[in-house]
Amino acid sequence: MSSDRKSEVQRALTWLKRRSSARDREGMARFGITSKNMLGVSVANIRLLAKQLGRNHDLALALWATGVYEARMLTSFVDEPSLVTPAQMDRWCRDFDSWGICDTLCFHLFDKTPHAWAKIAKWSDARAEFVKRASFALLASVALHDKKAPDKLFLDSLPLIERAATDNRNFVKKAVSWALRGIGKRNSKLNAAAIKLARRFAKSDDPATRWIGKDTLRDLVTPATSRRLATVDRALRRSMGAKSASTQTTIARRSVRSTS
Repeated sequence: MSSDRKSEVQRALTWLKRRSSARDREGMARFGITSKNMLGVSVANIRLLAKQLGRNHDLALALWATGVYEARMLTSFVDEPSLVTPAQMDRWCRDFDSWGICDTLCFHLFDKTPHAWAKIAKWSDARAEFVKRASFALLASVALHDKKAPDKLFLDSLPLIERAATDNRNFVKKAVSWALRGIGKRNSKLNAAAIKLARRFAKSDDPATRWIGKDTLRDLVTPATSRRLATVDRALRRSMGAKSASTQTTIARRSVRSTS
């Protein structure tokens, strides 16, 4: 690491330490966020520092190497998704020690990489609790953020959800529910598929599976979700209609040119 990079990392750590507080540490502990090397800095302050630093892949790697919880949180806003490698994702994922760092990296960085779907599949059978959680936190993040992903990718992920549904570990089953709910909120077709699976889960004799089913259904069958999906479906129909009209116009213009 160059001396300039070391200085930049040190300045970032100093900035974070100055904004750490017992109140923030206690608040994080109340939400089950603990780490061996945690300063106690709010996410709002971390994001403020990220804006000052800008995107920088090499800096993100150096920040992660410090082992400081907040420095690692900072990487989710500093790293460049296009430069993140599959090996880096695996290394960092193995370092996850709380749901906070897991979800933040998945929600703000990993889901923007071209490797997201491959990691969802790979991590879904992991033994480590936070690696397995990362699979489904990442799936939930992609479901929310990737507006262009085809329905088939999400339908094909339902067997992953079904295999993981019997895992009774708290942070895994909550992420599995999050992923299933995320899929069910994309459009009516995926909503129907998610509800069908959740209803089957809700009747299961397995406690974790049954909890996931009931937790999912509470979210997907509400009037608010139905109204949102109706709005989404109308937007999709308008988009498809516009594309169809554009295609017809292009065909007509080509026909005119060919006969002129």
